[in-house]
Amino acid sequence: MKAHDGMYIDGAWRPAAGRDTIAVVNPADEQVIAEVPAGGAEDVDAAVRAARAALPAWAATAPAERAARIAALRDVLVARKDEIAETVTAELGAPLPFSQAVHAGVPILVAGSYAELAASYAFEEKVGNSTVYAEPVGVVGAITPWNYPLHQIVAKVAPALAAGCTIVLKPAEDTPLTAQLFAEAVHEAGVPAGVFNLVTGLGPVAGQALAEHEGVDLVSFTGSTAVGRKIGATAGAAVKRVALELGGKSANVILPSADLAKAVGVGVANVMGNSGQTCSAWTRMLVHTSQYDEAVALAAEAAAKYGDRIGPLVNAKQHARVRGYIEKGVAQGARLVAGGPEAPREQGYFVSPTVFADVTPEMTVAQEEIFGPVVSLIRYEDEDDALRIANGTVYGLAGAVWAGDEAEAVAFARRMDTGQVDINGGRFNPLAPFGGYKQSGVGRELGSHGLAEYLQTKSLQF
Repeated sequence: MKAHDGMYIDGAWRPAAGRDTIAVVNPADEQVIAEVPAGGAEDVDAAVRAARAALPAWAATAPAERAARIAALRDVLVARKDEIAETVTAELGAPLPFSQAVHAGVPILVAGSYAELAASYAFEEKVGNSTVYAEPVGVVGAITPWNYPLHQIVAKVAPALAAGCTIVLKPAEDTPLTAQLFAEAVHEAGVPAGVFNLVTGLGPVAGQALAEHEGVDLVSFTGSTAVGRKIGATAGAAVKRVALELGGKSANVILPSADLAKAVGVGVANVMGNSGQTCSAWTRMLVHTSQYDEAVALAAEAAAKYGDRIGPLVNAKQHARVRGYIEKGVAQGARLVAGGPEAPREQGYFVSPTVFADVTPEMTVAQEEIFGPVVSLIRYEDEDDALRIANGTVYGLAGAVWAGDEAEAVAFARRMDTGQVDINGGRFNPLAPFGGYKQSGVGRELGSHGLAEYLQTKSLQF
């Protein structure tokens, strides 16, 4: 798609207040493919004012009509699915089949789920002698990351629309073209002017201005825990609501009764998807000591199959960061059984699929979020040891448990300090709440729990 040279505010594309721009780079060949405006506080203020002005009418719109607009948005995304996939591939580097199936396909599912929820949700209920109303929280400042650019936008905008909120979106500077394409889709779907607004820009400038703006009632942010802390502190000072989906270091626990080959193969695939740039990736594989050597061999074999199948990392900074983590793992005594820090290609921000063995729980590669195609295998002695290791990080976003008996896996999963656990390779469910424990965040996305983040309650007593 051709990049817009302005911001989408109050139902139209308008020039940015300043002249600064952001270069959009294709990470596969390191070439600049577009430039978009780098918005600042003045652009954010205009967008928030537009959202504020549109709020009363949209909040008063019947849920059925809000549902119809979201359904129309879903239909536009379906019609433009190929263009979405091609855009994501160009600015993120994901292989086209992955972009088609995941980057374009999943947001369509999520948008459809909110079209249905908006029409069926109980925005009013009787509780004794009270009537309780669920009302929109107000103007939402949505700050989204680059790793799943459209999914993260839809996971915030669709429930906000369903709730009756208006929105200002500040997307990641690495993937603004997908956000611009989404703004076009919103316009084509007939969402009223001012209900959705887009400001492209840098996080410390436009993102900070949005988080601090007194006209924003809720900040929904997905990104690093470090930035999430700052946004939480800013919002707390203003007594402003936040929804924070932050980092992860998820454990893939393989119990001795599990199908080891399947658990290892699926586990490696889970990390290699999106080049490891997934906050919920199962980057720590926990294996019983009696099966450890076999699991290491299986993981190395599985990783080798992804050598030419994964895309690059998003930018030069991320490329250097991930390679630095691999070097640190080697320096701390982890054993490389696949991949390594050497760049596999002369051009592009590629990193080889990497598997570490002999990782101990206190190592940096077992504690910090790498955000690359790196799997760490950790041995455990018994279930209590596995649980200690699984829960032994500051994060608690996702995880997996494998066992021959489902009840055994469920019993272990219930003891894990994490917001979502897949049992024996359980499928993605767009209606299940997604979010973390501990420093992985505050609040939930997807399904009715995601919708509730954008609502506040009022009770009338009779």
